[in-house]
Amino acid sequence: MADKIRLADELGQQLREQREALGMRKSELAEKAGKVREVIYRLEAGEDSTVSSLLAVLGALGLAIKLERSGLPSASEVAARFQDDDDAS
Repeated sequence: MADKIRLADELGQQLREQREALGMRKSELAEKAGKVREVIYRLEAGEDSTVSSLLAVLGALGLAIKLERSGLPSASEVAARFQDDDDAS
């Protein structure tokens, strides 16, 4: 797992990787979390969701959030992330 997650799409990638490592389909994770499958799609895509949905999905994956001071991503981190998107297109 990433050391620090600062962007929503990084969180989504980590959630997807954990789900796949557990051998779960999106529908299975949604059922275990008590959410609809659309919630899993949105979270894994780094799209907006509710905190309660995120916490339910994390719990279903056996994960928890640990808060620590880190600050906002730097301009170069954000630029590099968007450069990755351009390269993938």
